[in-house]
Amino acid sequence: MALLDRIPRHLFSQRGWGLLAAGAVSLLAAQIMGRRDLLSLSVLLIVLPLVALAGIRLVRPRFQVYREFNPTPVETSAPTTVRLAVARGGAGGGRAIMEEKLPPKFGQSPAFRFPARSATGGTSRYEYHLRSSRRGQYPIGPVTAEFTDPFGLSLHRQAIDDGDILTVTPAAVELPVTGLAGARGNDGITATRIRANPSDDDVMTREYRPGDPMRRVHWAATARHGELMVRQEESVTTPEATVILDQRFVAFPAGSGSGHGGTAARDSDDVVSSTFEWAVVAAISVCTHLAERNYALRLLDPRGEPAFLRSPSAPEPETEEYTGASGLQSIAESLAAIHLSGAHHGVRERHGAREGSAAREHGSQDSGPDVFDDYLMDKLSAHRMRGPIIALLGRISTAEAKALAPAAGYGANAFAIMVCDRPADAEEALEALRRGGWRAVAVQASVPVPVAWSHFDEGGAAPATAAADVRRGAGVGR
Repeated sequence: MALLDRIPRHLFSQRGWGLLAAGAVSLLAAQIMGRRDLLSLSVLLIVLPLVALAGIRLVRPRFQVYREFNPTPVETSAPTTVRLAVARGGAGGGRAIMEEKLPPKFGQSPAFRFPARSATGGTSRYEYHLRSSRRGQYPIGPVTAEFTDPFGLSLHRQAIDDGDILTVTPAAVELPVTGLAGARGNDGITATRIRANPSDDDVMTREYRPGDPMRRVHWAATARHGELMVRQEESVTTPEATVILDQRFVAFPAGSGSGHGGTAARDSDDVVSSTFEWAVVAAISVCTHLAERNYALRLLDPRGEPAFLRSPSAPEPETEEYTGASGLQSIAESLAAIHLSGAHHGVRERHGAREGSAAREHGSQDSGPDVFDDYLMDKLSAHRMRGPIIALLGRISTAEAKALAPAAGYGANAFAIMVCDRPADAEEALEALRRGGWRAVAVQASVPVPVAWSHFDEGGAAPATAAADVRRGAGVGR
């Protein structure tokens, strides 16, 4: 059996190799004994597997493969079901052993026989389950088929489809309710009033109608008109929130993050740190939290460009505004394969037509003209005071914090979470942000996202268990 295991299986089956061996023995016996009948038998035994091998390579069976993921995309640590339907196209027979090629992280590739015992209408259906603990885009497939000739003498292996991509998005965690909305209120609704002069009272009031609550009576207008007047319903607008997602390699250095296994290499050869993974989970959690409260979302990077401009998984990389469930789904997909950029590649690339900017070498953490600069401020100014600004940052320098600090003036409220190895080293940066009007907190990657988020609660204090890992700017709590 050990000898049989060493025989290559990509040409002949064990039956085929057996016929070839028998043919060789018969040929040797024919030479020794001078028997012509043994010679004829040896030729038959040798030629038959060779003819089968040539035939299976000249007349290759054609297959059609249909692959479906449910659900797709799938969140990290959640199972997805892969359904395969394989049908043979054209003439042909014989059996095949098929294997679905999977990335090594998913373990052993599933194998199955074709046709399946339950095949109907010439189509065999198969099902298996996958689960990934890491976000990303993973190639699933192709299906490789090892099929034989009708006599089972020769083998041929080939890929019968191109495979598909499974998108694994980061899973959001539930965040506690905080006082993010400022004047808008926690329910995501804001009142818009136009009061150019005192006479606007007449514009904002109407006559009393049966059923109107007395708390809405406008007494000044009532005295002026001589009849009961009430305030009109306030007009409602969709609130907006801006999320700035830091994704620079210098802000999330390799090996950063305690207790999370250091760095990990993705299939795209991009290296990410556990602190960046924390920021990605925080981003989807914050966006989900706000979307559930009817906020329209705008996501930017530190340069003021669309946050997902460089994400391979982004459905619309140049989009920066998202609304509703479809917008939240697009954000999740965009975060699936987002990676660090900048100094990791040796240069900081500037994408988009921005006059006066060019790629340059970057070897420090100091703020450059393309980070937290006027372009970002112009973007924030265009949506001035329409809602909160949330910055999810890595390790930033004091100079970068000073450059970002004025951005707080463009939001109804400004919140910053800085994730780094040593929060104590971020005190100066936090102080710079605080002086600009930000409510800021620095945490380690070991701190749960909800704990970091709870520092923005109007009531204020974080749980004592996390106090040693958290450094807060003086303006965080009230």
